[in-house]
Amino acid sequence: MITTQQIQELLEAGGTVVGSDGHKIGKIGTVYLDDKSGRPEWVTAKTGLFGSSETFIPLAQGNVQAQEIQVPYDQETVKGAPRVEDPEGHLTQDQELGLYRYYGLEPSAHAGTVGHDTSGPNTDEAMTRSEEQLSVGTQRVESGKARLRKYVVTEDVTRTVPVSHEEVRVEREPVTAANRDQAMAGGEITEEEHEVTLHAERPTVAKETVPVERVRMDTDTVTEEAEISDRLRKEQIEAEGETGQSSESRGNWPDRGTR
Repeated sequence: MITTQQIQELLEAGGTVVGSDGHKIGKIGTVYLDDKSGRPEWVTAKTGLFGSSETFIPLAQGNVQAQEIQVPYDQETVKGAPRVEDPEGHLTQDQELGLYRYYGLEPSAHAGTVGHDTSGPNTDEAMTRSEEQLSVGTQRVESGKARLRKYVVTEDVTRTVPVSHEEVRVEREPVTAANRDQAMAGGEITEEEHEVTLHAERPTVAKETVPVERVRMDTDTVTEEAEISDRLRKEQIEAEGETGQSSESRGNWPDRGTR
C-alpha cells in the first residue's frame, strides 16, 4: 500500500509513473486522497505532447520503487483512460466510478467518495511555497561533576636547633696573702676528690595541628562558539508551458516543489 509519506517524497523529487511494460507513462501530476481514509487513491500522469494533459491511474495495485510509481497498466491503456476535468480539485462520484469501470476494478467499500488532490480542496490560482528554517537556541544540561577531596601525605622535615652543654675547665691560681687561709685549711699531705655536675641540652620534638588555609570551589562561565549544521528542505515552484520550456523559482536547495 502506498503511503502519503511516499507520495510526498515522490512529489518533492519530481517522480514518474512507470507502466507494466517498464516504459515511462509520464511525470507525476496530481495525487488524489480519499476523503474518508486519507489514503492515496488516484494519481495523474502528464501525457500527451509536452505533458499537456493528465490521465488518471488507480493506485490500488501500485507500488513505489525509488522515485517511480509502478502501476499494472501499460502506456496505451493509460492513454486511453477517460479524460476527467477537475477544476475544483475533486472527482465526482460518477467520474470515479467511470474510471473504476475502465480499469476493470471493483469499487471499494468507499468507492464513489469524492477524493481531493494533495494540493488542497480549496486551492486558488496561486501556490504557497514553504521552506524549513533553522531555529537555534541553547539548553542548560549537566556536563559533569567536580569535588574537593582532602587526603593526608607524609613528608620528611629537617630543622637545625642550637643546643649547649657544659665542659670542665681547670683554673689554677697562685697562693697569695688573700687566699692563704683557705689554702692552709686542709691537711698537710692528703688525698681527696672534688666533683662537679655537668649539664647538656638535648633537642626535643612536639607536633601540633594548626589551620593554615581555607579552600572552596566556585564556578566561572566561559562562552565559546559552537557550530550547528543541519539540512533544511524548501519547496520550489516551476511553471511549465506547452512549448516544453519551463521557468522555476529556486533557492539554495535543488528540491522540486509539490503541486
